[in-house]
Amino acid sequence: MDNYHITKDGDEWKFKKEGNDRATFKTDTKQEAIDKMRDYMDDKIGSVKIHKEDGQIQEERTYPRSSDPTKSKG
Repeated sequence: MDNYHITKDGDEWKFKKEGNDRATFKTDTKQEAIDKMRDYMDDKIGSVKIHKEDGQIQEERTYPRSSDPTKSKG
């Protein structure tokens, strides 16, 4: 399973696959990054960690949902 991160980078938010040097895409806002990430992950299997501005992980999402190893709400 591939791992991805949404992180703050200067004035932008970037969506990046773990291990890659370059971001898949960059946006002006965190919400834009989340919206684009949903479309991007539509046909992929992976885990996305969404970070706060300070770098801490806010939440983690698994795509598709059926691949989530933890059967919990949310």
